[in-house]
Amino acid sequence: MLAIQPAPNSVVAASPLVSVNNVQKTYFTRQAPVQAVASASVNIARGEFVSLLGPSGCGKSTLLMMMAGLERPTGGSILLGGSEIKEPRRDIGIIFQDATLLPWKSAIENVLFPVRILKLPIEPYRRRARELLALVGLSDFENKKPAQLSGGMRQRVAICRALIHDPDILLMDEPFSALDAITRDQMNVALSEILETYKKTVIFVTHSIREAAFLSDRVVVMGGRPSTIMLDMKMPFERPRRFEIEETSEFAGVCRQLRLTIEGAHGGQASQPPAARGGVIE
Repeated sequence: MLAIQPAPNSVVAASPLVSVNNVQKTYFTRQAPVQAVASASVNIARGEFVSLLGPSGCGKSTLLMMMAGLERPTGGSILLGGSEIKEPRRDIGIIFQDATLLPWKSAIENVLFPVRILKLPIEPYRRRARELLALVGLSDFENKKPAQLSGGMRQRVAICRALIHDPDILLMDEPFSALDAITRDQMNVALSEILETYKKTVIFVTHSIREAAFLSDRVVVMGGRPSTIMLDMKMPFERPRRFEIEETSEFAGVCRQLRLTIEGAHGGQASQPPAARGGVIE
């Protein structure tokens, strides 16, 4: 039986690392105010991997940017370790859809870039940078420039860069959506292996049902216009995970429940069978 929590905020961490409390976001434009997030409340425990799932434009990236301190909520609050997030913080690492590497720097120097910005001692972190690059299979590419790396390799460098200064939380905004399907699957496995080693708290934005189900401890479905949290669902799969779980009836049942929730939130717009789109809701 699936472990499903139908109420929007029914999963409550005993001592949450991240606490999102009735957060709202309205953009004030010349034409009229645009409400992007009507209300969002969710608690995330230390070490959890939580995906924000939903179609493009449903407010999940807006919520993530508020968690990052890059956007301010119109209402409500977001706490990290009991302290309100009001601006970007050193204990938050961010990975975007584009790797945004500096083209004139080598892979290892891109990884070390936050260390230089924070004016931390370089040599201890150089050793850590090499360990991170080895973990993602890039030991032989540390001196290569971004133009000499594939898309998947560049995203691996971006993950290493986000982890170099050991943040408490890692925010990831559709980091693999621009990759081909095979590379995306490889990156999902690589990310799982990294997190098994470093035990980071991750909030991961995606519009891929399959990706969310495979990677996450919990999946939070966002939907409606303006957006609200429609479902907070615990994944019933043990770690470490391999792609064989995607062939099980339990995995199919989880994906079906997530898809039906999204369809209900968007008036059946996602009614095309997910197999025709690789499980991705557009």
